[in-house]
Formats: sequence, structure tokens, C-alpha cells
Amino acid sequence: MKGPLFYAKILLFGEYGIIKDSKGLAIPYNSYQGALKLSENLSDTAKDSNNKLDAFYNYLSNIDQTELDLRLDEFKSDIDKGMYFDSSIPQGYGVGSSGALVASIYDRYANDKITVLENLTRDKLLKLKSIFSLMESFFHGKSSGLDPLNSYLSLPILINSKDNIEATGIPSQKEGKGAVFLVDSEMTGETQPMVNIFMNKMKNEGFRNMIDKDFARYTDACIDDFLHGEIQSLFGNVKKLSRVVLKHFKPMIPDTFHKLWKQGLESNDYYLKLCGSGGGGYILGFTEDYEKVQKLLKDYKLELVYRF
Repeated sequence: MKGPLFYAKILLFGEYGIIKDSKGLAIPYNSYQGALKLSENLSDTAKDSNNKLDAFYNYLSNIDQTELDLRLDEFKSDIDKGMYFDSSIPQGYGVGSSGALVASIYDRYANDKITVLENLTRDKLLKLKSIFSLMESFFHGKSSGLDPLNSYLSLPILINSKDNIEATGIPSQKEGKGAVFLVDSEMTGETQPMVNIFMNKMKNEGFRNMIDKDFARYTDACIDDFLHGEIQSLFGNVKKLSRVVLKHFKPMIPDTFHKLWKQGLESNDYYLKLCGSGGGGYILGFTEDYEKVQKLLKDYKLELVYRF
């Protein structure tokens, strides 16, 4: 048995904002992927994955199956035969490692599964998101369900609000100098503690106003610019967003990156933003001259995501 591949995802815009019902844009990231496999001789890594699948099975068994409708007996039988999730997606990096796993389980064991081949109405997308939210909550305490949705459909997803999501198209890449890229912080981040920090900050009226007035506004503007190929406007809005994040989301930015973040804003050579919940993992970068940034940040591991 070897299952289909499920890819990593990148939330280009919308981290934290989507918790508060503003826009988000997630795209598949095909550099990393995972698939379900069976083996009688499991390596230590595969054994660890097999044990996690067993814990996941126990968690799913306690959820009302009228909501999930999964063939759990078959799932358990495959786990006992040595099934594991063979994945190259780094964990704790904000690129959807648990989302790809959830998508693969749904794909294999759902009874009445919604597929990418049918007409993906808003109701179907929301149903999928709701199922994935229940499933992925095992990993994060509370999940929006967006990571598995993106991985399962392997399509860009535009989040307009909690109850308004749609599959969308993004402009095809160009052979230009500009790029979206990832910077490896070389440390893992944990979603739950970061979300807890955010929720505590939301108790402050000034922070809530900043989210509504600045953070959400610049995020929405970035998404509109990106989808419509308005590159000059996009960089202007990404800079504003980057500045807001540096000022108000410092705990989510690894300490060693505060200076680098500021340098980008001051030089206009690049702008950094959070990739997922932050605290480690990847940091997203935007630049109008990727070759220059590769030289400037030669001491860091960079990965190309998209070319302008």
C-alpha cells in the first residue's frame, strides 16, 4: 500500500487574522509532501509515526461518527499492520505537517467523501473544513481545518471569513526578479502557546483595535493585490504589514530575527512576515530582487516559494 501524496501548505496572508474572521490566502507548497504507507519492518521514525496514528485513532473514536463518518475499524486494522505517514514536511514549521496527515486519513477512510473532482460549492467546502477542524484539533487543541483543506484539495484557498471560503486561482509565476521565499529559523515553533499569547493580547482593547484597523486592513489589501497581480501596491502593503507585525507580535518572532526584520524594513531590500503562528519554523519573505537577498542573507537557509 502506498497512498496518494498530500502537500505542505503556506498561509501567505492571514495568520492570526483568520482567528478573528478577516481574510486569509493559503497556497499548496509542493516542495514537501507525505503519504500513508504500510511496512512490516518499521524504522524508528516509522514506529513513532505508527504510534501517533494509534493515538489519533483513539482520539477519533471518541468523536461522534455522524459528523466524521470514517471507517475507523479499517483505520485501526491498517495501523496494526504497520501503517505510518511517510512525510518530508518539517514539523513545527508552519507549513501544515499535521494538515497533510489529516487529509490523507480522510481521503483513505471517509465513507462519503467530497472530492476535488466534483463541483466544490461553498457548502461542500465548509463541510470539509468542519470535518478537518474536528480531526486536526487532536494536534493543536483547536484547529480551523484550513491546513488539511488546502492539502486535501491541493488548490489555493481564499478565506473571506469563517463561513465564506472558496477555491481560487493565483496569477501564474513569472520569470521576474521578485520572489516570495522562506527563511529557516532552524528552530521549531509550537502553535498552541503562540495562539494562547495572541488570545491573551486580544483581551486588550488597544490590541483589538490594532487588529481591526491595521492588521486586518493591510492583510486584506495584500491578498487583493496578490490575486490581481498588483505587484507595486503589494510590496507597499506588505511593508506596512511587516511593520505592524514587528511592533505588535514580537513574542511570535524568534529573538534572533528582530534585527533582520528591522533591516529589511529600513533598507526596503526585503520584508518579513510570520509563516503560520510563528515562534520558530519558517519566516516568510517578500522581495523585489531575490538574487540580492540571497547574497544579503547568505548565512540563512532560504527556499523559493513563488516568483514575480
